[in-house]
Amino acid sequence: MSHTAIMLIAGLALLIGLRILIRDKARATWAFLVLWLIISVGNLLVGVLSAGYGWGEEAVVWLLVFGAPAALALIVVRLGAPRP
Repeated sequence: MSHTAIMLIAGLALLIGLRILIRDKARATWAFLVLWLIISVGNLLVGVLSAGYGWGEEAVVWLLVFGAPAALALIVVRLGAPRP
């Protein structure tokens, strides 16, 4: 399994875990976004500084690794919000 797939699964697991642990779903989503941003930037830095990937290569992967779970989190919180 690729490292990118593992990171995507980890992001989804973190999202699910926070949504279960924190009663306020909007707060859980924002906590996820902050934590996932920190984790994904750390992953980007490891890829560039330790694994030897270029900034451009790693930035494209970072957009997927951060963006897909973040977009899902925002969609879920938006769809779950009560309608006026």
